[in-house]
Amino acid sequence: MSCPPPTTYHLFSTRWRNRSGQALVEMSLMVFVLMVVLFAVIDFGRAIHLKQILINVSREGANLSSRGTDPTNTLNAVVISAQPLSINQSGYIIISKVYRDGTGHATVAEQYRRGGVSASSRIGLVGGTPNLPNSSIPPNNQNLWIVEVFYEYHPITPLGHFLSFALPSPFYDVAYF
Repeated sequence: MSCPPPTTYHLFSTRWRNRSGQALVEMSLMVFVLMVVLFAVIDFGRAIHLKQILINVSREGANLSSRGTDPTNTLNAVVISAQPLSINQSGYIIISKVYRDGTGHATVAEQYRRGGVSASSRIGLVGGTPNLPNSSIPPNNQNLWIVEVFYEYHPITPLGHFLSFALPSPFYDVAYF
């Protein structure tokens, strides 16, 4: 006695039952890959946003300083404009005034600092010779205002802690006016 031929439904349901575990494994692998990509996008996007804020803050501070604004008021304005970043907790701002006398000798004349993280100026210390790019040396008997901004970046995803080697620490930006 022979068996009746299998119906289309019977063939489809047997194949589906045999492949149901495969779909679960593929889905779990894809979710893992998508989560890694999502975490990388979140942390690198935040880092790019942070860098853009630092660029704007340093330029605004140098611009205000060069226009004769009191350095204390400049620091207050820069800290407020840096929000959502917390300069008083994770950042540091240094405003330096470089003066070049009539003989052509440049010195760091003044420095003003504010922030919660200690950092040293890459320009130099008061009374010392400044470390400036050649194009940024002021003319004789004139001032150059420099604003340096430092900020400690803290990733928010688990992947960000593993990839912290790819991002500078602390973030840094400088502007000359």
